[in-house]
Amino acid sequence: MIQRYDADARNVLGTELKSCSLDPVTGFFRNGCCETGPHDTGLHTVCAVMTAEFLAFSKRVGNDLSTPVPEYGFPGLKPGDRWCLCAPRWKEALDAGAAPQLVLEATHEETLAIVPLGVLKDHAV
Repeated sequence: MIQRYDADARNVLGTELKSCSLDPVTGFFRNGCCETGPHDTGLHTVCAVMTAEFLAFSKRVGNDLSTPVPEYGFPGLKPGDRWCLCAPRWKEALDAGAAPQLVLEATHEETLAIVPLGVLKDHAV
């Protein structure tokens, strides 16, 4: 069962925020949802489907998401996994031509402060 941080959270489409992934468990609150709150300075609001290209890009810019870190319970991501990315990092990947597709129903509405809805729709699964 998903323990929600904000039961009223909305996605970029204006409907109820859906879960992004429970395998691996993602989200700033590690509850499977791309919810955000006052302590989430990275704005982990974009539900993205990992690709080899994005994982290589992320590693190159200093955020290795593919290598497991067992001491933090992080399994390492592989292509096809869904993960809550920081909205600014997704935009950075977009600008570099390496943005992964995203799941609009699981992408938090706060993402719209960084990326317009039309751009998000262009990159939806």
